Amino acid sequence: MKLFVSEKFDRELKKLLKKNPKYNKRINKCVKLMKNDLNYPSLRLHKLSGSKNYSVSVDMSIKIIIHFWRKKIFLLRIGKHEEVY
Repeated sequence: MKLFVSEKFDRELKKLLKKNPKYNKRINKCVKLMKNDLNYPSLRLHKLSGSKNYSVSVDMSIKIIIHFWRKKIFLLRIGKHEEVY
């Protein structure tokens, strides 16, 4: 699947990495897993209620909100649970 990054995701990612550069490796690993196997257990993929979007976990505190469309994955948001939901 191809990945596309929204402007909001890009801004939030830069802000997150500026505060916590340690997340860079984890986020890269998560993105690689999404491209290869969205059902990989550590991603904890689940549909958001009342929405057409899904959530995957970078770790227990950082989430990525995604949207599927025609074999494409759109990365919409990234941040802590309370920030992105």
